[in-house]
Amino acid sequence: MTMTTTDLVPAPADQPQVTVLTDRCAGCQECVIRCPAGALSMDSARWVAVADSDLCVGCRQCVRTCPFSAITVEGPMAVAERTEPVATEPPARSTSEIRPGFASWDEALTEANRCLSCPDPTCVRGCPAHNDIPSFIKAIREGDLGKAHEVLRNTTVMPDVCSRVCDQSAQCEGSCTWSLAGGMPVSIGKLERFVADNAPVPPPAAAVPDDPAGELSVAVVGSGPAGIGAAWRLIEAGASVTVYERDETPGGLIDWGIPDFTLPKSVAHRPWDQLTAAGVDLRCGVDVTPGDVDHLLSTHDAVILANGAPVPIRPPVPGADLDGVTDATSFLKDGKAALRDAGALDLFRAAYGLSVADLGAIEQLDPAAPQVLVLGAGNTAMDVARTARRLGLRAVCVDWVAEQFAIARPDELAEARHEGIEVRFLRTLARLDGSDGRVQRATLTLTRQDRGDKRPEPLSGQTETVQADLVVMAMGYRNDAAFAPVLPGTPRRREAPSGTPDRRWLASGILANPGPEFAHHKPVGKLAMGREVGLRAAMLPYQDRVWAAGDSVVGPSTVVEAMTQGKLAAAAVIGARPSRARRANPTRVLIAYESRSGRTAEAAQIIARGLRPTGAVVRAVPLGQVDISDLSETDLLVLGTWVEGMVVTKVAPAKATQKWLASLPRLAGLRTAVFCTYGVSPKGALDTVRSQLAERGVEILTQDAFGPRKWDIEVGAAKFGARLIELAWTR
Repeated sequence: MTMTTTDLVPAPADQPQVTVLTDRCAGCQECVIRCPAGALSMDSARWVAVADSDLCVGCRQCVRTCPFSAITVEGPMAVAERTEPVATEPPARSTSEIRPGFASWDEALTEANRCLSCPDPTCVRGCPAHNDIPSFIKAIREGDLGKAHEVLRNTTVMPDVCSRVCDQSAQCEGSCTWSLAGGMPVSIGKLERFVADNAPVPPPAAAVPDDPAGELSVAVVGSGPAGIGAAWRLIEAGASVTVYERDETPGGLIDWGIPDFTLPKSVAHRPWDQLTAAGVDLRCGVDVTPGDVDHLLSTHDAVILANGAPVPIRPPVPGADLDGVTDATSFLKDGKAALRDAGALDLFRAAYGLSVADLGAIEQLDPAAPQVLVLGAGNTAMDVARTARRLGLRAVCVDWVAEQFAIARPDELAEARHEGIEVRFLRTLARLDGSDGRVQRATLTLTRQDRGDKRPEPLSGQTETVQADLVVMAMGYRNDAAFAPVLPGTPRRREAPSGTPDRRWLASGILANPGPEFAHHKPVGKLAMGREVGLRAAMLPYQDRVWAAGDSVVGPSTVVEAMTQGKLAAAAVIGARPSRARRANPTRVLIAYESRSGRTAEAAQIIARGLRPTGAVVRAVPLGQVDISDLSETDLLVLGTWVEGMVVTKVAPAKATQKWLASLPRLAGLRTAVFCTYGVSPKGALDTVRSQLAERGVEILTQDAFGPRKWDIEVGAAKFGARLIELAWTR
């Protein structure tokens, strides 16, 4: 192979060296477009990439995005050391916030200046909310926190909360170009927190008077992060919003589930203080059951179910029914109250039968103090154990996975151990034993796990016994099965689609490093693609006028995911403009077609011309250009495809059509018509399309097939459009 480099003189040892293999370079310009330093250009005579090592910063973005492996970069990364806030050593039992943020502009600006403002920022793809991270950091560099808030409010309503509780290492920061290159990323979370800590988060903006959502009435079930996101988006659109919450205080997880030492009370309560001031009707202490949904639909135009995944997982082991065995929700609610109020501390002692130490007298851990066994080692388990420690209790966490595959934030795990929490991995609960009906000890079985995608394997005969004066189940939560008929197909698995990834994701470079070191080797790109499943699902209804968001869609998720899904569900409701009145004539028609020879496209255009006299906005676009957001704003979908295959063997819809159908979430109640074009015979092609659509809950109005002759298409498509008007438009 002939190798040509673009550097005539080798770069110094302390400077990155770029090499372009011209025999491999196809001139696609992917590297040129995405280089944040302007170190790459095109040789217009040979049409190959040209590199200037003097400008290179060593971020390796070009290496990750080149589809032909035509570029190598050697040498160091030209970036300053990551700035960390000046930390203090908080007492092990501190109930005040323990993680510091940037304390000065100097710290924030030093860190902000490490950002490369990448043209195709992978950090944005790694953020579940898709915050415009380069733009808000640019605003910090310009000293304009108001502008930073303007950027952030386009995608998030909780920058103060998310910047504290997000696992940035597996999301935005793990996806930073510096992290993907093997270095230390920009401290995005602390910069976001700096904005929120030093400039108040703006309240919901008043809706413009002529907003079409002004008369819209929406019920939101649940006041957690998904409910916050939904209510915020709706109230800003001028909708009438009523939120129903089963607990006596709003906030869900961020109210009861995250301790004050991680999320201060003032920060946790800020969203609902602003939402109620903006006019949201918050009704706490109201438990909405599946049977209540029809009633809500009779009094509201739409319902968004943001009721979370509230059912604690309890392993079916002997002794699980003993006194002294509880769940994380109950313990965290009671423990949080006990740490805030001495009166609640007495109630905690009585409820749990433990000799909890007085607050202020538990700096040193008493080796004879009661021991809490926490089942699980995720973030919730860490919160339980650290709360127990602040109540003067000893705590041991056990989890059956290996530590490298644990889901807890690594910094939180380190903090727990620093505070005296014992965390044991590769152990699972076998049984609980006690006396007089109360738990006293637990038998654990040792496990083995070699891969993160494989379940741990219990080791026969290998056990150990631990003291357990209280057992807290913190192994996660599951969805309420009673809502399954209302939300069919949930929870949805957050898995990246199989096969070749979407080109936009592939070309960004986020998938090129499957497990960055900073992300503790978690596959940040694959995880980010998997989160898109929930975001897409939140945009479409599960039944007529019923949407869902957050844990109720995908099972237990993060605060930022749930908040984003809530915003998307609300945007879909606003776009759909549902009404309790009789279903109106379609006003937005989407004709989506897959065409190879042009005959299907021709039929789509004929149908479109026939439907436009109804006054509806009619769009006819190729199937590959249709996004979920298009479907969320459609009253009538017309799907067209050509058929492929040999009549003597098998005829089926075009493979591209079938792939598109397989990628769809539920499209409950969407009125749909289907047509196909064929060369010899359509056979069962339309039935295949109908079957796939039926699985997604659509309402099929009509279907037809048009033969190969031009006359067949012209006449057939015109009749199809006329029949569709009779079926879909009221008279």
